[in-house]
Amino acid sequence: MALTLSIKNLHVSVEGKPILKGINLDVTQGEVHAIMGPNGGGKSTLAYALAGHPKYEVEAGEVFLGDENVLEMSPDERAQHGLFLAFQYPTAIPGVSMANFLRTAVNAVHGDMPITQFRKLLLDKMEMLKMDRSFARRYLNDGFSGGEKKRAEILQMALLQPKFAVMDETDSGLDIDALRIVSEGVNAVKAGNNMGVIVITHYNRILNYIRPDFVHILVDGRIILSGGQELAERLEAEGYDQIIKEHA
Repeated sequence: MALTLSIKNLHVSVEGKPILKGINLDVTQGEVHAIMGPNGGGKSTLAYALAGHPKYEVEAGEVFLGDENVLEMSPDERAQHGLFLAFQYPTAIPGVSMANFLRTAVNAVHGDMPITQFRKLLLDKMEMLKMDRSFARRYLNDGFSGGEKKRAEILQMALLQPKFAVMDETDSGLDIDALRIVSEGVNAVKAGNNMGVIVITHYNRILNYIRPDFVHILVDGRIILSGGQELAERLEAEGYDQIIKEHA
């Protein structure tokens, strides 16, 4: 039975300033939801609040993964229950190889895995994502291009096999070729484990590759309008101002 990530009346503040002002959203496994909106609307705040970043204080509301209360979990417990956040700006860690980082992440989420089993899993996922094996020996994001950093995030996603992935502006800084490669990776991971996906983005271009079932417009901490792919195409043609005037 497919699980649902259910967000009810979520209010979040940062350093005492209200950012999210009542978000309601249900995402079922296998669905893709795109959250779009202008800068400062609260898109990244939603991503970090779901992941459990301590800077983002939940003032009211509920978040359930199935019948489990996400807000009562620590960030690592949220990962163990199947939540994954792909960062807009992944951190570089010189001296730590991709392989060692990924094995630590897998063991933390799924329990200790024998090295031979992990190596086979890693190579299988790298082959699926069309990544050279030498990638695993490089230091984590150190000297990586924007596209390589995002592919490293997708590789981590493929290994952790989350139930739900929140992708915070994954298309930021990617050229057309890198965007296509990263999107194909997300689609492959989604198809492999029926993952639910929340794509946070400013632009329609990533949604040409990761096709959304639902599109939501987030403005000033509230979802003001929801629709399908046609809503993203309308945004591309008309911009945010017209829709905000009509629905804010």
